[in-house]
Amino acid sequence: LVDAQSGMHSAEESKTVAIALITDQLDEWYQYLSRENVPMRSGYKPVEGRPHHGFVALDPEGYYLEFERFNPHPENERLLPLLAGTESIYPEPGTSTRCPSDLGFKATVLWLYYKDLEGMRDFWEGVMGFDQVVDQSWAKIYAVSPTGFVGPVDGAKGMHSWTEEKGVTVSFITDSLDEWFTYLKNQSLFELRSPAVEEEERAGARVFIGCDPEGYYLEFDTFLEREGNETLLALLERSAGRN
Repeated sequence: LVDAQSGMHSAEESKTVAIALITDQLDEWYQYLSRENVPMRSGYKPVEGRPHHGFVALDPEGYYLEFERFNPHPENERLLPLLAGTESIYPEPGTSTRCPSDLGFKATVLWLYYKDLEGMRDFWEGVMGFDQVVDQSWAKIYAVSPTGFVGPVDGAKGMHSWTEEKGVTVSFITDSLDEWFTYLKNQSLFELRSPAVEEEERAGARVFIGCDPEGYYLEFDTFLEREGNETLLALLERSAGRN
């Protein structure tokens, strides 16, 4: 979460993104969020036989939050084994959240909306080297990490239309930051916004930033062993242990 007064984007830019929160507890999440009077863009109406079920909630400033479950289906035969190997994350004990302690998530998909979906395949597969694990025709899903996925979507068919400006930054956390910078600075489909890898003192991270062919900001980060990063680094180490 970024304060728009300090970040790279303004709050007025189009929120051309949807965050899919993958869970096996759709009924429980929908009941809980309904009790909390969270506004819904689309309700929960599961239809037997569909490859995925879900509903879409709105956060207080208009970002789309898609609560989704991927079901046994030929379309998901490569994705489901990946999800089966992950553990759900639940609210930490002792926090002030009102969320029930037994409601959790297994993974996330960041849906991004493009004019030329087929053209973007060369970027996500050819340049970034990501493995396509789901093909929904007008939407794809690529595995980025054990629990993190990117989903390019045809902006003519998805929940959002393509927009030139996007209040979105996609961050990739990596231990190979310098190698990624050296590689990407020579890729014609990636536009660097950083002249070099930089250290951000406030974030306790080394970073560089560029854009994909249709203007989404892509940020590459290595978080340092600094005060304030302890919990994040522990989670990253735990995630790496599942590989």
